[in-house]
Amino acid sequence: MEWMAQLWVVAGVGYAMALGGVIGFERELKDRPAGFRTHMLVAGAAALLVGMERLVLDAHQDIGDLLQVDPLRLVEAVVAGVAFIGAGTIFARRGTGAIAGITTAASLLMVAVIGVAVGFGLHVAALATTALTMIVLTLLRVLERKLGRKRRDD
Repeated sequence: MEWMAQLWVVAGVGYAMALGGVIGFERELKDRPAGFRTHMLVAGAAALLVGMERLVLDAHQDIGDLLQVDPLRLVEAVVAGVAFIGAGTIFARRGTGAIAGITTAASLLMVAVIGVAVGFGLHVAALATTALTMIVLTLLRVLERKLGRKRRDD
């Protein structure tokens, strides 16, 4: 396996972690159950998994016809793994029956998919999606407050 290709994968992991960190920092500032480090690690792990798939396929081109790879299966595995983490951020408050943590769970899913996008080399799409996610988490919250809606599903 060529070491330069591996370094490019690691660079992609770093980029994914930086994007995940932007979203995680917003969650950290709002004191949510999953913050800066968690979002960075989820995005980085997703990018690394996809990057490893690409490296393994490149390294075994000689048996490429024997390998049958469905990239969406890898995406499914990432989503399933993040589902467990996201479920841990969602909890019900006793007495009130209110549910909290849903937005944080959704942001974890989003950073995982951003990491997958980086792993597939879709760097601009990942950056734009990070910006859109920040708009949803910040500007729409301000709009909700101005409209007088007080929900605690973060």
